[in-house]
Amino acid sequence: MTATPLRIRKAAVLGAGVMGAQIAAHLTNAGVETVLFDLPAKEGPKSGIALKAIENLKKLSPAPLAEKNIAAAIIPANYDEDMDHLKDVDLVIEAIAERMDWKLDLYKKIASHLSKTAIIASNTSGLSINGLAQALPEDMRHRFSGVHFFNPPRYMHLVELIPTRLTDKNVLDGLEAFLTTTVGKGVVIAKDTPNFIGNRIGVFSMLSTMYHTEQFKLGFDTVDALTGPAVGRPKSATYRTADVVGLDTMAHVIKTMADTLADDPWHEYFKAPTWLQALIDQGALGQKTGAGFYRKAGKDIVVLDVAKKDYRPSEQKASDEVAAILAIKDPAEKFGKLRASSDVQAQFLWATFRDLFHYTAYHLADIADTARDVDFAIRWGYGWKLGPFETWQAAGWQQVAQWIEEDIAAGKTMSKAPLPKWVTDGRQGVHGKSGSFSAASNSDKPRSQHPVYQRQLFPDPILGEKFDQGTTVWENEGVRLWTLGDDNVGIISFKTKMNTVNDFVLDGIQHAVGIAEEKLKAVVIWQTGEPFSAGADLKGALGLLQAGKIDDFDKMVANFQRTSMRIKHSLVPVVSAVRGLALGGGCEFQMHSARTVAALESYIGLVEAGVGLLPAGGGLHELAVRAAQQNPGDPFEALKKVFETVAMAKVAGSALEAKQMGLMRDSDVVVFNAYELLYVAKKVAQSLAEAGYRPPLPQRAIPVAGDVGTATFKASLANLQAGYFASEHDVEIASRIADTLCGGNVERGSQVDEEWLLELERKHFVELAQTEKTQARIAHTMTTGKPLRN
Repeated sequence: MTATPLRIRKAAVLGAGVMGAQIAAHLTNAGVETVLFDLPAKEGPKSGIALKAIENLKKLSPAPLAEKNIAAAIIPANYDEDMDHLKDVDLVIEAIAERMDWKLDLYKKIASHLSKTAIIASNTSGLSINGLAQALPEDMRHRFSGVHFFNPPRYMHLVELIPTRLTDKNVLDGLEAFLTTTVGKGVVIAKDTPNFIGNRIGVFSMLSTMYHTEQFKLGFDTVDALTGPAVGRPKSATYRTADVVGLDTMAHVIKTMADTLADDPWHEYFKAPTWLQALIDQGALGQKTGAGFYRKAGKDIVVLDVAKKDYRPSEQKASDEVAAILAIKDPAEKFGKLRASSDVQAQFLWATFRDLFHYTAYHLADIADTARDVDFAIRWGYGWKLGPFETWQAAGWQQVAQWIEEDIAAGKTMSKAPLPKWVTDGRQGVHGKSGSFSAASNSDKPRSQHPVYQRQLFPDPILGEKFDQGTTVWENEGVRLWTLGDDNVGIISFKTKMNTVNDFVLDGIQHAVGIAEEKLKAVVIWQTGEPFSAGADLKGALGLLQAGKIDDFDKMVANFQRTSMRIKHSLVPVVSAVRGLALGGGCEFQMHSARTVAALESYIGLVEAGVGLLPAGGGLHELAVRAAQQNPGDPFEALKKVFETVAMAKVAGSALEAKQMGLMRDSDVVVFNAYELLYVAKKVAQSLAEAGYRPPLPQRAIPVAGDVGTATFKASLANLQAGYFASEHDVEIASRIADTLCGGNVERGSQVDEEWLLELERKHFVELAQTEKTQARIAHTMTTGKPLRN
């Protein structure tokens, strides 16, 4: 049994600012018809503000739109002329500026235009949801809640769902299912307290870091070196994050905490440091104004030096002693050494973690139902690898608690507030077999029983959580074939680094498909973690080339093609479940599957041209076959778009864009929540099997564009080379791609078979691989991770 999500056909977003426009974009990505409202413009078209915001969505990076053309589906509107749109919307999300009086005025204005079933939500990042509900007529209050997206809404997994005292449970459950499945988010139910969970803890952590930056007299760049990937947090760390968010926004959030949390024992720390205020006064608001804690000087990044009141070159580096401590794998040993070290950077790090643990434990009962909600809110909303409670538990709960108590007693902490009694009651942590600790009810609570989570066969695990790993049917060094549950659907998962493809993977897939044909109903290719596959193992390929083993190299390529064709012509449906990167061979495997089920955030591409090669795992052959099926009379038309995609090694920025680029089919399925991917892929595989699936028949009469098609492509390449947009070797690669797609040196309209196309693809691949320039490209990419233009 799964929950029926809310049936939301049409939504309205009120406010076309940064967040409102991007929420509208993401709802539209998800196939929800969306109206974007703003104030009437003073001149030009009345809906000019919304129109401009929609236009701007196409320019933003990272892209809020999963595919640029989607922008045309967003309906621009204004409050003077377009209130009629509201009568048939199922969901309204208000996303105007963080002013209670403005929001309340707007609710009064729209209330009479809404239907009796419309759900209303505010995207406020910290105002009282119960307070906002007061402006609505009584019969609407049970349909109102907070729905707080994190920025940027398409990419940040977290949405905080905040009920009021009156919110109907069915409305809440429906919203949770809709946000999880349709919009693809990780939902955390938060209590109606200032800044909710994510920003309450996340902003406190930043404030504590800023406070200790001053105390320990460290440079902003040094702090960023210490508080980024070195401790399992994003590269933007602390001060670069503040620059991206905007220093004025940061100051506003701090002021909200100061104004609304008068009784918080840490209240005196809720103020913008003098240097933050000084930057704001100068109009240096971070990235949007070109300067904040950092700015660009030519090609270099310079950082503000508070003592000198000027910028200096940034040297993001931890001290040798601290770098060595942070490299320790065992968290208990790492924290022990941080606390014991006399290095000022180590003392700084211990102080920031200690304050974070202290604050989070003290406030758990007020802000969240369980410790799990806090950890997920911080992981999904701030991009940390582990939440505060997970970090503490991994480092040794009681030992760390004792150190915090010692520091409180010695007056070293920001606040003298005692640790809550439950912290030191002999427990080993807050996450265990029976669930996660709830301070409010003084008990452990299991994960939510909401039916939508039955779709997540492998949810994001909290510390120590283990899920059923299924039953192995067969495995070799490259792949594991296994089953989960009793639906008789096999799952193939790779065992290589980045799920790259080597001989063991190729042989393993072929063997696994053979077993599936004998014993199983269908097969899904799904990886236990991202990426789907970074493509062929270049190291092995280059080794064969450098050793002059061209025959072995040719056999490896033939084996690659054989694997793709084994997937395509399997007697049971093979479904590829893609998330993250699916490059080169990874892309080719999904192209040859009976169906692809891809998470929205899938980045799919045939990127071989970047390393001086062309796709030869059957990718070009498959594109030629599809072009002939689309337009048997003139396949050249359908080849134009894919030729450019492959020759320029373009990668789709989403699964929707991959469809538009011809790398996925219209019949392929896009899933918005990556944790639901395996569930949906298994259902698709089952339905194909139940419908009496048969593989496509071998194609023996494929019309091709021939020598005329190749000549046309080559003419366009000559122009690129003449304008210095392509090197001689780029043209050589692209010409061979064109020759393969067009079926070789045959007359236009000739018919060839699949084997002909595969041989052509393989011949060009092996010949290119033997050139000095291609081998230089492969070696360069392997050592630097970047393409070489030669």
